[in-house]
Parts: sequence; structure tokens; C-alpha cells
Amino acid sequence: MLTRREFVAAGVVGAGAAASGVGLAELTADRVAFANEASAGILLKPQRLDHSLLPGTMTRGMMSYGVEGPAPVLRMKQDEPFAAELLNGLEEATTIHWHGLRIPNAVDGVPFLTQPYVYTNESFRYHFTPPDAGTFWYHPHCNTLEQMGKGLTGLLIVAEPEDPGFDQDLPLNLRDFRLGDDGQFIRQFKPRNAARGGTLGTVMTTNWQVEPRYVVPTGGLLRLRLAATDVTRIYRIKIDGADAQVIALDANPVPRPFPLTVYPLGAGQRMDLAIRLPNREGQVLRVETESGAGPRLLAELVTLGVDFNRSLKELRPLPPNPVPEPDLANATTIPFTFSWSAEKSGVESICGTLGYTFWAINRVPWPGDVPDPGGPLAVLKQGQSYIFRLINETPNSHPIHLHGMSFKLLRSNQRKLMPLVTDTALLLPQEQMEVALVADNPGDWVFHCHVIEHQKSGLTGYVKVV
Repeated sequence: MLTRREFVAAGVVGAGAAASGVGLAELTADRVAFANEASAGILLKPQRLDHSLLPGTMTRGMMSYGVEGPAPVLRMKQDEPFAAELLNGLEEATTIHWHGLRIPNAVDGVPFLTQPYVYTNESFRYHFTPPDAGTFWYHPHCNTLEQMGKGLTGLLIVAEPEDPGFDQDLPLNLRDFRLGDDGQFIRQFKPRNAARGGTLGTVMTTNWQVEPRYVVPTGGLLRLRLAATDVTRIYRIKIDGADAQVIALDANPVPRPFPLTVYPLGAGQRMDLAIRLPNREGQVLRVETESGAGPRLLAELVTLGVDFNRSLKELRPLPPNPVPEPDLANATTIPFTFSWSAEKSGVESICGTLGYTFWAINRVPWPGDVPDPGGPLAVLKQGQSYIFRLINETPNSHPIHLHGMSFKLLRSNQRKLMPLVTDTALLLPQEQMEVALVADNPGDWVFHCHVIEHQKSGLTGYVKVV
């Protein structure tokens, strides 16, 4: 029987998987890379590999920052320096964007706008100090539909200075792959779908596995981190078999933890759950997403070991991140209209094109990753407060992501919003939403839909903070 100390020591690697005798999936996605000193750093080498996603097949030409399977889960500590060396092992240019982190513009990973793209066998050093704790992720910002669609997405966890008191911390990387029946890649998108809600994958995975099973401590407290790193899908998360409380969204603690019933996660968004696990060994919990055809299984959690008999009341509240509070009385309001575009063709660039332009922000479609991307959508003065009025004129949902800064949800014409601090807001069809922020980070910051087909076909721009 595993003790609580053994579970805590095992951390994210799923303690007891080999000894459980329940046929658990191999936990390859939970290999952890640490770097607590800027002088140390880690090496991230994107490269192609063959990997089995479907039984009896080997999918060729996948992409990963790891040599054997999914990208490593990067772990760092709040307010401690971090460094990573990108060595490009692909036959095409790439970069790394650190999704959700409020870090200097020079290491944001957007070609031309913030850094040069990185050619084959070339390197680029990223170094920063994360100011916020929580669940983040990393991915390329060059040829994104192809590179992300074939596997280049990894989770990034910034630990709070004080341990909240969980027995296990389990990150789940949620994403589809577009594979044919033979297990090989098919075309990443269909133009008809790109002009609408986006093209869904054919194989749904969690940590590069189909319906994996993980060991969790009987009667213990689990921190379950879910990140939607998919290029399209909106997940509707539910847990069957135990009570789960939402404690953080998009890396920021919620104003007050609330029970999970069904909660939507758009592409780019994250959710942290506190789960009080069942008291009996061998109990199975189902992590699911609701769909039109009913619930679909993402992963199973099975309890193992002696009853820890923990209570959610034992957890320390997550401290708020040091995001400045906007001055709403003196804020300037700026409208951003998300609409279709009348243009028909994309612009060729080093980072690829879909060959189409379907979307626009403020009637201007993004030309792509080119040397002259045009002027900013808005120029913000550093230290001043702003209200962004997000106007969705389309019948499609758009997870709108802002690089380099976080914003606070204010109001919507369709629903009541929690005053969440976030970097990615899921904008519903025909919705108008207002969000507020302090322009506290100088530079050119990309502002785009995280449905990658939309991003790559026009629904992108940037704001300049001076």
C-alpha cells in the first residue's frame, strides 16, 4: 500500500502505476524538466518522430520537443529565473511562444514582431522570470497549424511559493490529431471549415494517449490541471465519480472556488481543479467532455492505496497573481470587431499560409508572419487603463488571446461574467464582451483568435504599448 508521503514524493509521474496491476497507460507526458537558475537552463529541440497514437499503428512525421514522445512538462517557480535553449531540429523555421506568461516582449516568440524566426540547426535562447504562478503552455508561433497540429504543444507549470497542500499534481494536455484510418496524418484543415468554426481532429488524446488511465491516491487531494492545446476544439469539461472544485482558470485563481458541473475550455485555455478523491481503493473517476453525441472520455483516474481521508478544507487558498487592477473610472475604451473578410487569398511567408483569408479584426485581415505586418490595432500608453470592447459579428465562437498582458472580464450582452483575470477569453457567437487591463508591459503584443485556422487566415493583429 502506498503512503501519502510516497504519493507526494512521486508528484506528477503517477506514483504506483507499475505496481498497481490495473493495466495503466504509460505516463510518458509527465517527464519533467526543471530550471531554477538562469545560468542552467534546459534544451528544447523540436524534431520529427514516429509515435503510436492508435493501437497497431505508428504515426509518422509527428513533431515534439522530446525525443521519445510528447513535449516535457516544464516546471519552474514564481519569481525565479528560467532559461531554455531552442535548438531547431525541424526542416523548417520555428519559434517558441510562452502562452499566458507576462514576460518581456523580446522572448515572446512571434516572428518579425518580437524575434527572428529560428532556421534549421540554429538556436535561440529564451530567459525570463515568471511573475505569475499557475498553469500555462508553450508552442511554436511559426507555421502553427502544421507544427501544433502534429504535436508541438507542451505544458508549463509555475509553482506557488508556498505548497497549497495537494497529494498529487497531474497535468493533462488535451488535443486532437487529424489521422486517417491507417494512423497517418491527413490534411490539417478544410477551407469550408476554416471559414466557419474550424476543422476538428479525428483522434482525441490526453497526453498523446487515447483514454489513458492514471493512479490517484485513495481519499487524497488531487490538483488536476487541464490545458486545451488543441488547434480548434472547445472542450466542455465534467468529472464523473467525485466532487471537483474549480480553483483557477487560465493560471489565475478564481474569486471563489466553485463546483464543477460542465465548464467550457476553448483552445488555449486552462483549468485547475481541486478534487477530493473517493475513500475506497479501486474507484474510477471519468474526466469527460460533453459533445453533441454525449460525453466522451478524456481520461480515467483510479484510486490506489490506503485511505488518506483528506478534506478540501485542508488546502491553502491560491494567492492571487500580481496583475495590476485597472482604473475603470479613468479607462479608455477601444472597440475590436471580429468579422469575416471579403479577401480570398493568403500572403506567402516563411511561416506558411493556408492560402486563404477568411477573417479580420476591425475590418483588417492579418497578412501573416511577414516583415511588414502593418500598423497596430491600437497604441496603448504604459501604465494606463483600458477597456477592450470585443464585438463578435460572426456565428462562431472565438477564444481571443492577448500576448504579454492579462485582462479582467467585466460584462457581456449575453451572460453574467465572473470577474476573472485571464489571457484568453472565449467569445461566444454574436457576443459583445468588455474586458479591462492595465497596459503594464511595453512592446508589440499579438492579439488573436486561438482557433489556429482563424488566426492563420486573418483573425490576428497586435497592440503596441509605449
